[in-house]
Amino acid sequence: MIWQRAADASNRLERVRVPCGAHSNEKVADQRPEKRFRDKPNEPHTRVARDRARLLQKRQRELADSGVKMAKEKKLQPAQQQRHQPGREYKMRPRPKAVDERQRGSGKLEGKVAIITGGDSGIGRAVAVAFAKEGASVAVVYLEEHKDARETQKLVESHGGKCLLIDGDVGDEEFSQAAVKQTIDEFGRLDIVVNNAAEQHPQDSIEKITARQLERTFRTNIFSFFFVTKAAMKHLKKGSAIINTTSVTAYRGSPQLLDYSSTKGAITTFTRSLSRALAEKGIRVNGVAPGPIWTPLIPSSYEAKDVATFGSDVPLGRPGQPEEIAPSYVFLASDDASYMTGQILHPNGGEVVNG
Repeated sequence: MIWQRAADASNRLERVRVPCGAHSNEKVADQRPEKRFRDKPNEPHTRVARDRARLLQKRQRELADSGVKMAKEKKLQPAQQQRHQPGREYKMRPRPKAVDERQRGSGKLEGKVAIITGGDSGIGRAVAVAFAKEGASVAVVYLEEHKDARETQKLVESHGGKCLLIDGDVGDEEFSQAAVKQTIDEFGRLDIVVNNAAEQHPQDSIEKITARQLERTFRTNIFSFFFVTKAAMKHLKKGSAIINTTSVTAYRGSPQLLDYSSTKGAITTFTRSLSRALAEKGIRVNGVAPGPIWTPLIPSSYEAKDVATFGSDVPLGRPGQPEEIAPSYVFLASDDASYMTGQILHPNGGEVVNG
């Protein structure tokens, strides 16, 4: 009886099971939905549909990117332009903020002497004043911006420091040697070297960068660092500090500043390599890589409309002021940074560089 029930169940299963031979393949195929002609990938109207979809997606991305750019690029300062480099700080509106009167010195650099290239305005001026607050005497080296330089001298002296003005081209090695000698003759010693001089000339194509511009940018921005540092070496001793100004462009690049950003990358590598070379002598070498800072370099480099929105594309939504960058130099020049060498600080408005 049990065997009979199993046989009956098997017979019922055979009747409902789908056949597996060639005949069954035909039936299975017959049950599939008919493949539509328009699904074939090589048909013209299919390609047109795909192309239209791609164009729509591209347009949507462009509109989104444009919206983000417009949201970020806000007018933050009056449109302005200076046709001559180096720029003049006294002509800028609003004037850059070089002195934070809330900060009080605490003698971190008492009795020390610093030489600062590009020290007449912008970051250089702010560093000169900040050093003076901490008790240092400073030699300010600049090209030809005499009015700005005299104002920097007054600011340094008003905060209790001594200031020597030296004008000339640091891209020339003989002048750099003379500037260091003049500093020694005036103050009798040298403890801190701040290589800060720079120039930039935006171009929208590498083909527009002339040999003259390329050499000029490299001479000012990196050759001078070698020249001044070489001349200073015989006067530096254990505990001395060298601080080099590089840039955020060294880390993320800049399509319109190919030569400038290249020099800033060189400065970063120069800083790291020199720090290793001088570590045994106890001379620290570090750098600062500012982001967009409101200095004379900006109106003397860019078109007026670009100056108006300068600095609006960083996370903090504005350009930095020189007074906000100077504390990085004070820290690196002082014993507070006694265990730091070969490092770069990044006061750049919130841009993450991971470098």
